[in-house]
Amino acid sequence: MAHKIDPEKCVACGCCKDACPAEAIAEGSPAYVIDADKCVDCGACAGTCPNEAIAPA
Repeated sequence: MAHKIDPEKCVACGCCKDACPAEAIAEGSPAYVIDADKCVDCGACAGTCPNEAIAPA
C-alpha cells in the first residue's frame, strides 16, 4: 500500500522526493504527490517530512 501526502500539511520542501529510493514522488500543485504504482512502501519519505504530511494510505 502506497503512502499518501496530505496537501494541507505539505509545504513542497522536497525532502520526501530526495529521500524516495523508488523515485515515486513528484511535484504537484500545490503539494507533492506519490505515484502509488511506483511506491514500494518503505516509509523513507514519511521519516524525512518536517511537517508530518505523509502517512500510509
